[in-house]
Formats: sequence, structure tokens, C-alpha cells
Amino acid sequence: MVKGVAVLSTSEGVSGTIYFTQEGDGPTTVTGNISGLKPGLHGFHVHALGDTTNGCLSTGPHFNPAAKEHGAPEDEIRHAGDLGNITAGDDGTATFTIVDKQIPLTGAHSIVGRAVVVHGDRDDLGKGGHELSKSTGNAGGRVACGIIGLQG
Repeated sequence: MVKGVAVLSTSEGVSGTIYFTQEGDGPTTVTGNISGLKPGLHGFHVHALGDTTNGCLSTGPHFNPAAKEHGAPEDEIRHAGDLGNITAGDDGTATFTIVDKQIPLTGAHSIVGRAVVVHGDRDDLGKGGHELSKSTGNAGGRVACGIIGLQG
């Protein structure tokens, strides 16, 4: 079993910890608890770079090794890092579990060393008709991010 973790930080009061586990060549399970969000849906993605020198802006675009358009996690055509939305309750807390086959913790397309990003708005999953739908899901600004590292 391989384990990863990302501790989210931001200047906007959002915080949390995201855990990643993968058994062999199976899917990766992502579990998290994030607080300080506005209630509702928030885009949740793995971004290409583990660089936070300019805050969450320097994490680059969504992780997309196959050069596909943005989509929903269940779509055949999607970025590997497209993990859809997480939902924050009225208290601003999102607790979630996501299981995904396109974000391995080992191998050529490992997400270790990349970043996880929480967006301010809902991801339209590439279906919103907005000019940003097919690239970012029109999910708004980046309200929190963390670099994915190996966990012992």
C-alpha cells in the first residue's frame, strides 16, 4: 500500500488535510476534511505542479498527461486530475471520499509531488457552455492548495 498526504493552506482561512491511498495497481482513494469554505459545491482537482511559490496560482493547470478536454470524473474524456466537486455544508466543512483510477501514487503518471487544489466555485464538469468549461470547468479562483507528498 502506498500513502500520500496534502496539507491545505491558504490566506483565505480555508484549511484541511487530504489523504491518498493506493493498493497495488488499484484505484486511488482520496479522503479529506476541509473547513472554512463557503457552503455549496467546490471544484476539486489535481494540478500539474507541486509549486506554491506564488500561492495556488503556481500549481499550473489541471494534471492532464493524456492532453484531453476537461470533464467529469466518470467521463471517458477528462483530465486525469478532474475529480469533480466536493460539497461544503452550512458550517463550511466538506468531508468526502473519492475513488479514482487516473491518479496513481506510483509510476509514470504519479500525482506525488503535484498539488491538489480547491476552487471557490462549482466545477461545471465541462458541460456549462462557458468559454472555460472545457479547460477548467469554470470553477473559479483557487481558495486552497497543498502539495501531495508520500506518507509513511
